[in-house]
Amino acid sequence: MTAIYKKELKGYLTSMIGYVFIFFILLLEGIYFTAYNIQGAYPVFGNTLSAITFLFLILVPVLTMKTLADERRQKTDQILLTSPISVESIVVGKYLALVTVYMIPVIVICFYPLIMSKYGTVSYAMAYTAILGFAFLGFAELSIGVFLSSLTENPVIAAVLGFLVLFVCFMSQGIGSLVAETSATSLAIYMVMAAAVACLIYYMIKNILIPVVIGLAAEIVLVVLYVVDSTRFEGSFQKFLAIFDITSHFDNFTNGILDLQGLIYFLSIIVIFLFLTVQSIKKRRWS
Repeated sequence: MTAIYKKELKGYLTSMIGYVFIFFILLLEGIYFTAYNIQGAYPVFGNTLSAITFLFLILVPVLTMKTLADERRQKTDQILLTSPISVESIVVGKYLALVTVYMIPVIVICFYPLIMSKYGTVSYAMAYTAILGFAFLGFAELSIGVFLSSLTENPVIAAVLGFLVLFVCFMSQGIGSLVAETSATSLAIYMVMAAAVACLIYYMIKNILIPVVIGLAAEIVLVVLYVVDSTRFEGSFQKFLAIFDITSHFDNFTNGILDLQGLIYFLSIIVIFLFLTVQSIKKRRWS
């Protein structure tokens, strides 16, 4: 794992992608910090961090798109998969390299509250709690990007998928408000989602029987549940979308609240998507 980590970290730090990622985070944060906290004398640093989270929609997919997709495109993944290193070590090593690159701007941002203290009273507890939440938000989204990079050999497709997934997560509350909360609407959406999941399973395993069985079983269960008690579907899609609203779990941190539930949520995302990444690689390894 150490060898993979050092190789990946060196690659990111010597490529334009790593520099672009660090540059834009520090640039936008510097602009908002100057405008809000210095010139505007606004003492809450968390809101400044919250204002730049939209950057992750573009920067995270760009940073993670080559993590595993480029290995497949250049056929160098065969060298990794036949080496004495476990798949888990490969995935964790690559992920930690991404985390290290991300931590560079985060460490720089840690000095901003100290700068603010020169111009007035600053709550360090609130400021650094917000930075902690900002760090974990990035860690979680990086793990999503790594997983999506493992699904294709085209880095551009991986970047587009990353943007779409993170955009849906970022806009989940807005998307939910545009959809009617009726039972029939929720049922229709769930049936479409079940079909989409079946298609994704087929794409991953290339076996038509299993996804067809899973898809039909899911559709039947949904219809039965709707017939038995349709009221349980009212507003359920909005509640379902709330699960994927990653940025909402960052809100408490911006207000200086050390949200343990939010930390568990971010850690769960990291573990789940790294696990899915490992399974995606193993499936390809033995196929």
